[in-house]
Amino acid sequence: MADSTVQSLRNSLCSESTPLPVRFRALFSLKHLATVGEGSTAEAAVNAIAAAFASPSALLKHELAYCLGQTKKDAAVKPLRDVLSDLNEDPMCRHEAAEALGALGNPDNLDLLKFFRDRRGEEAVVTETCEIAIDRIEWENSQERKHEILRRSDFASIDPAPPLPESQTSVAELSRTLMDNEQPLFVRYRAMFALRDLASPPDCPTAVPAVLALAKGFADSSALFRHEIAFVFGQLSHPASIPALTEALSNVNEASMVRHEAAEALGSLGEEEGVEDILKRFLHDEEKVVRESVIVALDMAEYERSGNAEYALRPEPAMAQA
Repeated sequence: MADSTVQSLRNSLCSESTPLPVRFRALFSLKHLATVGEGSTAEAAVNAIAAAFASPSALLKHELAYCLGQTKKDAAVKPLRDVLSDLNEDPMCRHEAAEALGALGNPDNLDLLKFFRDRRGEEAVVTETCEIAIDRIEWENSQERKHEILRRSDFASIDPAPPLPESQTSVAELSRTLMDNEQPLFVRYRAMFALRDLASPPDCPTAVPAVLALAKGFADSSALFRHEIAFVFGQLSHPASIPALTEALSNVNEASMVRHEAAEALGSLGEEEGVEDILKRFLHDEEKVVRESVIVALDMAEYERSGNAEYALRPEPAMAQA
């Protein structure tokens, strides 16, 4: 039964004739099977996700890489290394592959990450991601980690950087660290995820101040950094982030990787008044990755309004056959 479900989901994910929102739902179902499954089922799910790297959609491929990084499975390493090493691949996909290797935490990948961090002429987004991924793997395998007391997070994701220790988590202090260009990106990311955790649950006293502090990150010079701010807002789904996300999506001079992430973050806020109308304005955007993100975001928005708890967390055969 499990094998037939994986195969059905794989067929849906890899078919270019399948609507993009359905492919995303199939992907998240496969991620669930790859993460919680064991043995041949988990490996088959990882392989199914990796098979979709043949798609021409950079949006889908970057999401494949992210999902592989969340699986904690060794089988995900080779396809991610292949994507990072492919200089003809979209930089957004290569960046996500590097980040995913960081999330997997295997020191064996440090040499490859260091090679692309130091490669002359490399895309800035790849260089910066490799830098953060290296720091994350080194932190993950350090003695320092064992002595840090981290605030318990409401989020189950494996993040590019852990939050800063609990002793350093006032909103004001974190806001300063977030925007301090003298700090390594890894440290600034740690401040980012600490602020995210202080913004959850949405009605806690620190939530709105933390969201507003994060929104300042959209002024940073790094597109990678700005895109991660949008990603964090997608995790939080806090209404206070809507103005900043709308501004980022509306800025046609903004990097497409930032605008696409802002669109998907708005999709997670689909039950909020006016969000759907904002997204629909960009259905015919000049940037393909933005157009596709809006399509997926509108599907997410519809799902949010339906009141369901998760977006395609568990595989549904009817969906996979679509």
